[in-house]
Amino acid sequence: MNAPRVLLADDHVILLEALRRLLEPYCDVIGVATDGRSLLEMAESLRPDIIVADIYMPNLNGLDACEIMTSKGGNKVIFLTVTEDPDTAAEAIRRGALGYVLKKSAPAELFKAIQAVMLGRPYISPAVTTEPPNVFIARARSHRREEPLTIRQSEVLQLLAEGKSMKEAADMLKVSTRTITFHKYRMMELLGLTRNAELI
Repeated sequence: MNAPRVLLADDHVILLEALRRLLEPYCDVIGVATDGRSLLEMAESLRPDIIVADIYMPNLNGLDACEIMTSKGGNKVIFLTVTEDPDTAAEAIRRGALGYVLKKSAPAELFKAIQAVMLGRPYISPAVTTEPPNVFIARARSHRREEPLTIRQSEVLQLLAEGKSMKEAADMLKVSTRTITFHKYRMMELLGLTRNAELI
């Protein structure tokens, strides 16, 4: 079997470089992204076999990026994160991820996850749940996510929360400022908020 083509995404550059060096003897690391939006662009242009990404990234978080990528088909996502919370892992699975590995894990565990996901099998760090991966994933997928915001609204909210102006958010999302304004006030209406500070 050919070495898997892997795209890495994390906003910590030192960690990215360490991860690249760790994987390069066994994988073809075809690119690195430092935020969720560049991850989307690189995934579309490079078409990797595997994406290893952090959850918490600027411009677009890993969960939203995963949902967008996997909705288009073809992308196998493994989250490499510090978050041990089973609910977050379940949310990652609902968004389309096939793997969930903790950053505190031994390198061998990440290799094991990559091998499993390449074969179409899920992998969840044993430190997250004692359930077999298939059972955990089936249970996660059976629970409908009750999320009042759309993916685009979540994107807008994250950019505004990071301090971007409405014009900057519009430029990044390639939409008009009026569209950003619409999403902002629609979110406030949905969430029952009256002030910008409450939304952020």
